[in-house]
Formats: sequence, C-alpha cells, structure tokens
Amino acid sequence: MVLWQERAYTRTDENGSPVSFEEYKEREQKSGGRWKLMSKSDVQLYSVTGVGFFLDSYDLFIVNLVTPIWTYLYWGGLQGKTQHYPPLLRGLVNAAANIGNIIGQLTFGYLGDIFGRRFVYGNELIIGIVGLVLLISLPNIIPTPTLKAAWIFCWRFVLGIGIGGDYPISAAIVAERSHLKRRGQLLGWIFSNQGWGNLAGSIVTLIVLACFGLALYGEGKYRQLDAVWRIQIGIALIPALATLWPRLTMPEGRKFLESRELNRSERPESVNSRLSRKSRKSHGEGIELIRSDGTGLQEEIDAARAEIEDQGRRPRLDVFFVYFSEWRHLKTLLGTMSCWFLLDVAFYGTNLNQSVILQEIGYSTGKNEYDFLKRNAIGNLIIAVAGYVPGYFATIFFIEKLGRRWIQIQGFLVTGLMFGVIAGGYNHIGTAGKFVCLAIAQFFFNFGPNSTTFIIPAEVFPSRVRGFAHGVSAATGKLGAILSALLFNYLSGPNIMGLANVLWIYFACNILGAIITYFVIPETKWRDADVTDYEEWMERNVLGRAVGWKTREGRWSWLRRKGL
Repeated sequence: MVLWQERAYTRTDENGSPVSFEEYKEREQKSGGRWKLMSKSDVQLYSVTGVGFFLDSYDLFIVNLVTPIWTYLYWGGLQGKTQHYPPLLRGLVNAAANIGNIIGQLTFGYLGDIFGRRFVYGNELIIGIVGLVLLISLPNIIPTPTLKAAWIFCWRFVLGIGIGGDYPISAAIVAERSHLKRRGQLLGWIFSNQGWGNLAGSIVTLIVLACFGLALYGEGKYRQLDAVWRIQIGIALIPALATLWPRLTMPEGRKFLESRELNRSERPESVNSRLSRKSRKSHGEGIELIRSDGTGLQEEIDAARAEIEDQGRRPRLDVFFVYFSEWRHLKTLLGTMSCWFLLDVAFYGTNLNQSVILQEIGYSTGKNEYDFLKRNAIGNLIIAVAGYVPGYFATIFFIEKLGRRWIQIQGFLVTGLMFGVIAGGYNHIGTAGKFVCLAIAQFFFNFGPNSTTFIIPAEVFPSRVRGFAHGVSAATGKLGAILSALLFNYLSGPNIMGLANVLWIYFACNILGAIITYFVIPETKWRDADVTDYEEWMERNVLGRAVGWKTREGRWSWLRRKGL
C-alpha cells in the first residue's frame, strides 16, 4: 500500500536479510539531491499526518480571531458599549486547548510507545472531533457569560486532548517511515500545516465576515456574529473527518517493532545463569562446551539474543525511565524540554494574543465592530503571509543543508532581537515599524525554534521511547504556552507591566533558548537514533560493556576475549 510505504533504515529488509547502516547511508547519499518534490507516498503521508497540526494551529489561533466576537456577544461590547471580559478568564479560555494538549501529549505518547502507533492513531482524532462538535454547539439558553465561557473552556479542553495526542504519534510515524536523507524536510512539511492552519483561519474569517457583511455592516444585526464564530471554528471538521479512516486502518511500522525488541534493558536471569554455568565448565569445572572456533559461543549468543528479544516484544511500562536513567540521554531530554518551554512562552504569548498586540500598537481600529473585526483579520492575514507561512518553507529548504541546531539558534536570536527592538523603542517606533518587526519575528519563529523544537525530539530519541519523549518535550512547551496565555492579558495591562515589558520577557526567553541549544542540543542531521540505541544495547547485553552507568563489568568479559 503506497500510503504507508516505509523508507527509513531497518536492520533487515522486507525479505528478512540483514542490512548494515553503512550500506543504507551510502545508498541514500547516491539517491540524488536533498531538495525535490515529495513522492506520491510522501504526499499521502503528509496529508494524513499533517491534519493534526492544521487543526492545532487553526483552533489555537482562530480563537485569536473569535475572542473579539465572544467579547462583543457575551461581555457587553456591542454597539459602542464598554466590554468587561475579565482578563484572567479570557486567558483561561485561551489556554484551555493547551491544557488539554498536555494530557494528550503525555497520554498518547506513552501509550504509543507501550502498545504501538496503530493502537492509538485515529483515536486521538476522534476525541478532537467530539470536542470540536460540542464546542460549536454552545446552547444560547445558558444564562450567564461566565457559564458560557465555562462551556467553551471544557470543550476546547477536550479538543486540546485530541490535538495534543497527535503531536508525538504523528511525529514518530513520520520519523520512522522517512528517508534518512529527507527526514527533516518531511517533518518540516508535516509541521508546516501549522502555517496553513493559521493562514486558513484568517481567510475563513474574512470570507465569513463578507458573507454576513450586509447584516452586520449594513443593518447592524450584530447578534448574527453568533453564527459567524460557529462557522469559523466548525470548518475545521472537514479535514478532520476526511483523514479519520486512513488513521484508523494504519499498519504498524517495522522500524518501531524492531526498536521495541530492545526493551529488555538487561539480560534475563535465565540467560545469565545458563551462560555463567557454561563459562564455569569452560574453565575446567566440567566438559568443554565452547570450542576454539567459537561455534558454541555463537550459539549461546544467539540463544541469549533470542530470549532477550522475545521479552522485548512484550509491553514494558518502565522502558522510558530505564532509558533516561543515563545522564547523557536525560540531558538531551532536558534540553528539548527547556527549549520548547522557552519558545512557547513567547510564541503562544504572541499568537494567542496577536489581535490584542495589533490593537495595542495601533493597527486594529475601526469606526464600528464590523470594521474592527475585518481590519483585525486582515492584519493577522498579512503577518501570516509575510512572515508566519514563509518561515516554515525556509526551514524545509535549508534544514538538510544547515542542520537543526544552527536553524534553532539563529531563529531564537533574531526573534529575540525583534522583540527587543519593539520593547526598547516602544514609545518611539511607529505602528508600521512595530508591525514589520512583528512579521519578522513570526518568520524567524518558524524558520527557527518553532519548527526545530518539534523536529529534533522526533529524531534524537530512538523509536521505543520516541513517542513519550516527544510528548514530554511538547507538554513542557505547552506549560509555557499556558503560562503565557494566562498571564499575558494581566501583565500587559497599563497598571501592571505594560506590553513593552512583557516583550522584554519574550526577548529573554529567546536568548536563553539559544544558549541552551548551543550547549545541550545535539545535531541530528544524518543521525539515526535507533542505530545508536542498538549499538548501546549490543554492548550491554552481548558484549557486556558498561554504557553510561555502572554495570558488573567483566561479567561477560570473556566474550570480548573471543573477539566479539
């Protein structure tokens, strides 16, 4: 089946013949240029796995365009009246999907590693669809604005669980089925659906407002905004329903199954006892069982490997914790977690509140509600077209040339610089200047850490822990997003810190992210984490060498004396 064609490295081919990583890498290097259009199977994989990120972006950023409508409808802001949507409540509603994301990322990432990708893929999308349907079904008979906000919060939370589950599983599936040479590009393509979701949100808003233009602008029937926001959000059901069946019928990937065979982190006791007994006999306590040609030894190695791999096929709940008990693995995880956290503080603080920022810098104005909503949507659209979407494609084009670390570092630095310019010259730079700096920041968010903090965890960890490790990294990022969503409206108020000082916080987050990337994050270009994981497993379980922690060195030292 073309849709789920696998092109990643596995230790054996489809016929069961062994394949060395060197052979695979050499074949990949001779396969042509890094930059080319996707194959048919790549396009299909892109369409099925990318829809979750489209929904993520569409939902998370459409709320940026819908919030003014909720303010008008439910918080007394219609027809020139003063709005009173409480900032902390608004922040909580904005953060609802991100809160759900954390649960989805951790839960589905963990289940995907334990029971397999096929076990969970599609189920997370069903949860998202249920949340989306019930969100737009908000009953108008709910008496108070606070209770309406509670309804919106609850179902955006459920929607967020489904969207969150898509992060680690889709990332793992793409990483485990892609050519090594173009793995970063395809992951970039998948994640670029965030850009299309953001762009689609602005376009849909303009189209829907145009359809309701006569009623809203000409006749002043602003209560019809109730239909506008439901259509804005509900349109996301189309791609979700279209890709549900292919997800539910996905076969399990060979690369993941191979990696899961290594889940037995130490030799079974039965193997230890048998080999220890054989070793004693070979030293004169009994009949010589291991001949000088190594035949008997190889039989014992094969038997040990077979028993270990048989146990590795069984679900293990502690694999993640065993793997990250090594400091070098844990250090990398802490690096991906902290970089994603720092990014999302600034990224979601900006994007969830972009309408507020545009209004603060003097862009979103209008003589009535319709003019304000239209100008706000146009401003978001311009930033998406000028900065947000092109940033993804810059990453796709350069990621196999420049590497992941360089793109992440320069993205953090340039984005931080833009926030520093706006904050430092807030009272001196005009609206146009601030708008341009904001667009540049959006470009380098995506030609930078917003893309690479997603790509690196999908590449740097082996398949058997990739889902949960990616989910933990993403969930930590969402903590930053929640923190920013909850506090932005409060801290940016003129009587607290003001917008300029909040932007200084974003500046600091970006600079710190660049420093952590430089010292902690490894380059993953041309690296296969499963190959490294297998080599470490062989040293521990066949050669008996210590790898990263204290082991009973020498227990199998006689294997090394045999040249193995």
